[in-house]
Parts: sequence; C-alpha cells; structure tokens
Amino acid sequence: MQKKLLIIEDDPGLQSQMRWCFAEDVEVILAQDHETAIAALRRHEPQVITLDLGLPPDPGGSSVGFQLLHDLLQLAPSTRIIVVTGREERENAVKAIANGASDFYQKPLDGDILAFVVERAFRLYSLEREHEEKQQRHSASSLKGIVASSPQMLEICRTVEKIAPADVTTLILGETGTGKEVLAKAIHQLSSRAANTFQAINCAAIPENLLESELFGYEKGAFTGASAQKKGKVEQADGGTLFLDEIGDMPMPLQAKLLRFLQERVIERVGGMKEIPVDVRVVCATHQNIQTLISEGRFREDLFYRVSEITLRTPPLRERSGDAVVIAKYLLEQYCKSMDKPNMSLSSGAVLAIQNHKWPGNVRELINKIKRAVIMADGKKIQASDLELNEHDAGSPDALNLRQVRETAEKNAILHALELSGHNMAQASRLLGVTRPTLYNMTDKYNIHTQSN
Repeated sequence: MQKKLLIIEDDPGLQSQMRWCFAEDVEVILAQDHETAIAALRRHEPQVITLDLGLPPDPGGSSVGFQLLHDLLQLAPSTRIIVVTGREERENAVKAIANGASDFYQKPLDGDILAFVVERAFRLYSLEREHEEKQQRHSASSLKGIVASSPQMLEICRTVEKIAPADVTTLILGETGTGKEVLAKAIHQLSSRAANTFQAINCAAIPENLLESELFGYEKGAFTGASAQKKGKVEQADGGTLFLDEIGDMPMPLQAKLLRFLQERVIERVGGMKEIPVDVRVVCATHQNIQTLISEGRFREDLFYRVSEITLRTPPLRERSGDAVVIAKYLLEQYCKSMDKPNMSLSSGAVLAIQNHKWPGNVRELINKIKRAVIMADGKKIQASDLELNEHDAGSPDALNLRQVRETAEKNAILHALELSGHNMAQASRLLGVTRPTLYNMTDKYNIHTQSN
C-alpha cells in the first residue's frame, strides 16, 4: 500500500515543518483550506489526514474545521483523520473525536511524536482494510471454488445452497468458461452425497462410438479390445454425483439410453444383459441453446424435462459487475504463492483494463491472462501490457466518463431486478421504482434480453 498523507494547514511555515517529519515512503499532499482539501481528497485518496481546525475564513475559530471534518468523513468514511489542536483547545479535540476523528495531536510541533501518531493511523487503516477484505471474501461466496461478489453470482450461490440438499437433477446453462463445473462441484459438496465420488464426463470431447461405453461401461468381449470388464462413469458415481458436461452435444441414440437410465435408475453395460441399479445424482451443463436444439431435432424434449428439474443460468463475466477484478486479485494471490513471487499487485491501469475488457473467454481467459502476467511482469506492479490487454482498455477517457458510469449502473440494476423477480417485468419495475413502459424502454436501450412472462 502506497502511504498517502494529506496535511490540511493554512500556515505555510508549519506546512513545511510538518512535511519533513515523515519518511520517504509517505507521499505528502498539502492543502490550506476547505476547497483545496476536498479537491486533494478526491484526487489522491489519502489513507490518513491531519486537520488543523483553525482554517480560513475563520482561522481563529473552529467552525470551518469541524465542517471540513464532517465533509471529509462523508466522502471517505474509512480515512483516518488526526485533528491538530492547540494546548488550550482540548475541548475541541474531544468534540472532534466524538464527531468521527480517529485521533488528535496537540501543538507545538514535535516531529517524532507527530510521525508516531501518523504511522499508528496508517497501521490502523491497514488492519481495518485487511479485516474488511477478509469479511468481504467470506460473505461474498461461501461456496468452495467460487470467487464472486456481484449480485448476479451471489443470487446463484444462494440458489445452489437451496437446491444442493434436495436430490434433484440440475441443468446449468452458460457460455464456455463461466464455471459451470465449479457450480456442479459446489452442488455435490453441499449435498448429502459429498462423502462419495464426483464423476465428470465431457460429452463433446469423446467420439460417439466410445461415449456409450464411457458412460455405461462394458463387459469382457463386448467389442474388439474389450479384454476385461469395465465400469462406466455412471456406475463409478454410484452414491455420488455424475456431471454430464456439454450434454447438448450428446448423440440422439445415446440420449434415449440416458433418458431410460434417468427414469428407471438402472443401466446395462455394453455387451451385457444384466440390469444394474445405480443411485446417483445427475447434474448436466451446456453452452448451447437447448430450445434451439430441440426445435432442430437435435435434442429430445422429454430428456430436457428430465435433466432440468432445476435450471441455473450462469452469466458471462462481462455481465457480473465487479467480479473480474475480484477474481483477478484472488488468482494473482494464488499464482504468486505457487510461483514464489510475493507482494505482486495490480496497477491502477491494469485494474481499469480488467474492468473494461469484454472477456469473451470468461473466467478461463482471465485465468490465462493473470498466469501470464505473473510470469512476464518485470516488477512488483502488473501493468495492462503484462495482461496483453489493449492500452485503450486501461486509458480510455470513457472508463471515467460519468455518462458511461451511470449507464453501467443502470444496466446492472436492471439485470439484478430481473434476476430477483424471475424476469417478471411488472415485479422488476416495482423493485426499480419505475413504470413498466419505462422499464421496457430501458431494456431496449441496453439491449437486455427479457423472457416472456
């Protein structure tokens, strides 16, 4: 953490004396009145402030100082403010502490004591931030493997916690790289089957002629090369959870056999005649539009209803407000540990680049970018170039454009309201405090897809 100290003092001589009381690792910013103090706070975001209560236009009183104390705490409530008073102003010091100041220092100036008081404030600020970050990580998502703080993902996490104890077949929809398998594992780990095995199979990665034997196993001599009996993934998952990834790519003939298994809970190995009962929970996932596959005759509608007793839709990373930076910092910490590169951090440019990048590859792309940056960065600060992100992602004026910030906030609020209301437009409009026509206009403006009610 770069230590930044704002000294608010109207006496130029005292300003100069105070400035030289601190070590080189402290960046000192000076202000002499209310206006320059607020401007410095907004621009530099100091962690610690020393505030002389006697400021112009009332240098002999304390009214301006107390008003500034109030305004500073309104804008930056976590900032540690040290009020500087004279020896005869102990009453003002006590009042300042009661109004939110964290400490006070009495004149005349003693450099060593002032440096000690300020360093203590920096330390307290650091400890508070560390505690807040730990609390945020704990409250953001209690599901193992899921790092998120966005309303969209927190809602999904709450849904996972509800459905995990119920032994229902679940379908997870979402783009590639959004963490569908991580959610499947979370469902397993929160269920009564957690002590048993979790078996995963990618239906798109195995040739059609081998997929059936991988799922259901085979008997010795069932086909050329079958020199011994082998249990399939379904049988291996007995008592646990079976995760069928990319189920939308499953061949039609095999879909019929999977449907029978889901209905009867028995299987037959390839080349076998014996029915084998299997107790397994099934979680499926796909990045494809199942309704489109059904209309094209590529996916059985009756199978869809069997695998989608509960449906989860994982949003892409670009629609998860704030999650990209949260995940990036978590990944950075993990890779720094594994590669023995401590104390690396993201520069402000890198953070802006991560916030503004569209992440077409979702979390999987972010993982690759962070891993590369940890390897390639020359110093302790990771720059946007280390992430191989375009410079305009980090430095575009649009990144700090108030109109864009407002529109982004509106879009995220609409998405959150739609998620909470189950895409019921009437209920979402009530949550947002707008009329239904206004909400329809806003969803059209931001190109937000709304499901029919």
